[in-house]
Amino acid sequence: MFAGTGSDVGKSIVVAAFCRIFRQDGYNPAPFKAQNMALNSYATPEGLEIGRAQAVQAEAAGIPCHTDMNPLLLKPNSDHTSQVVLNGKPIGNRDAYDFWRRVPSLPTSPIKPIIDFRAEVCAAFDRLASRYNPIVMEGAGSISEINLRDTDLVNLPMARHAKADVILVGDIDRGGVFASVYGSIMLQTPEDRKLIKGIIINKFRGDMRLFDSGSRMLEDICGVPVLGVIPYYKDIYIEEEDSVALSEKLKVKSEKFTAEKVSIAVVLLRHISNFTDFDTLERDPRVNLFYTNNTSDISRADIIILPGTKATLDDLLELRRNGCAQAIQHAHRDGKMVVGICGGYQMLGEMVSDPHGIEGNIASLPGLGLLPIHTTMTPEKTTKQVTFEFNGQECKGYEIHQGVSDTDEAILQTDHCIGTYIHGFLDNESVVEHLLSEKLKVKNKKFSAINPTDFKERQYDKLADHVRQHVDMEQIYQILTIND
Repeated sequence: MFAGTGSDVGKSIVVAAFCRIFRQDGYNPAPFKAQNMALNSYATPEGLEIGRAQAVQAEAAGIPCHTDMNPLLLKPNSDHTSQVVLNGKPIGNRDAYDFWRRVPSLPTSPIKPIIDFRAEVCAAFDRLASRYNPIVMEGAGSISEINLRDTDLVNLPMARHAKADVILVGDIDRGGVFASVYGSIMLQTPEDRKLIKGIIINKFRGDMRLFDSGSRMLEDICGVPVLGVIPYYKDIYIEEEDSVALSEKLKVKSEKFTAEKVSIAVVLLRHISNFTDFDTLERDPRVNLFYTNNTSDISRADIIILPGTKATLDDLLELRRNGCAQAIQHAHRDGKMVVGICGGYQMLGEMVSDPHGIEGNIASLPGLGLLPIHTTMTPEKTTKQVTFEFNGQECKGYEIHQGVSDTDEAILQTDHCIGTYIHGFLDNESVVEHLLSEKLKVKNKKFSAINPTDFKERQYDKLADHVRQHVDMEQIYQILTIND
C-alpha cells in the first residue's frame, strides 16, 4: 500500500508507476483503492462505475478495469453531500457527517437492510487478490486523521485486512516533509506503525544530493528506511482525477490567443466532472486550451466546449446568471464551433427537466437551444463503454450520466455544434482531426494527428523508468518477499 501524509502527495501516480513496473518485471499486478472521492469516474467493460484513477492504474498494469479495484466511490454533489457508488452502482446520496460518523454501516433507505461497507470493500479486495499478484493498494488523503480512525475504510485498517506492507509517500514540494512524515508515523497505533516498511519522498526539485543527509535523518527519527526520492517532472503526462489537479490547471498562465494555434475554451462549471476528457487536446502543440467562465474569453475562442457536470440544472442556471450562456449562443451564431459532452450536451438542447428531483429543487430549465433535444433526469444511471464510428474510423469512449435525451444518436451534429454523451470522445484521432483541421487550414498550419493510445503507453513506460531510477527496487522486492 502506498499511503500518504496528505492529499495530492502523488499516491495515484506512484501506484500507476508500480503497476507498470511490476508488469514489466513479469508479474500480474492490479490496483486497489477501497474508497475514492472524485467526480472523474470511468465505466468498466461490464458497464459499472469506478474512480478514473483506478482505471488509469489498471491501464498501466495492462488489464481491464473492474469494480473490485474501487468498490466504494463517493461523488460530491455539494460541500455536504455525495452520491455513494457501491460496487459500480449508485445507492443514493449521503450527508457527509452521517457517512463519516456512521461508517462502516449505513442503511440504504428506511426500508432496506443496512450495508456493511467495511465488509464490502474487504470482500472486493479478497476477490481481486485471488486473481492478481501483487495488489498495488492506494490509501486516501492523510493516514493520520486520528479523529476518523474508527470509520477509516481505506488506509491502515484496510492494510491490516490485506496484510499489506505500507510505504508512506510524502510531498517535499509543499514543505514540511520532515514533520508530516514523522507525525504521520508517530500518530499511528503501535500495531499500525509496524505495517509501515518504507518512506518515499516525492516531487523533489533541485540537486538530489542536497537531501542525502535528510534521508538519513528521517531514517534515524522514524526508524523506517527511505526507499527513494522521486524528482518532480514536467515531461510525463498521466491523467489525474483529483480536484487539486484541476486547481493546478487553472493556475497555469499561458497565451490564450495566438495567430498560430487553435484556442479552445472549456467553460468552467461549478460542478465540472471528468475534466480528463480534455487532456489529449491540452497537450496538443497546436492548441491553446484553457478553462474559463469569462464571457470575453468565450467570445474570442475558436472552439467552445461545455464539459460534463455532476449538477446539470444548477450549472445551467449559473451559466444564465453569469452571462456565459448568452456568450456561447452569440459565438455559435458567429460561426464558432461548440461542443457539449455529457451534461454539457444536455445543456445545449432545448430543455432539461427533473420531474423526480434527482438533482435538486429545479424542476426544469430551457437549454441553450443549439441542439434539437429534450432531456429528462431519471433515477437510473447509464454507465457503459461504447464504440462508435466517426468520419469512417472506429472510435472508443464511455458513458456515465443521469438522464435520457429524446434521440438515439450517440453523437448529434448540426452546423458548428456537436453534442455527445461519450466521455473520451476527444481522445480519438478522427474527432480531433475534424475539430482542428478547418481551423488549422485558416491558420495555414499543417495538421498532424497524435495517436492517444500510443502516447499513453509511452507515458506509462516513461513514468516507470523515472521511478525505477530513483527508488530502491531491490529493497522493495525484499520487503515484499519477507512479507510472503
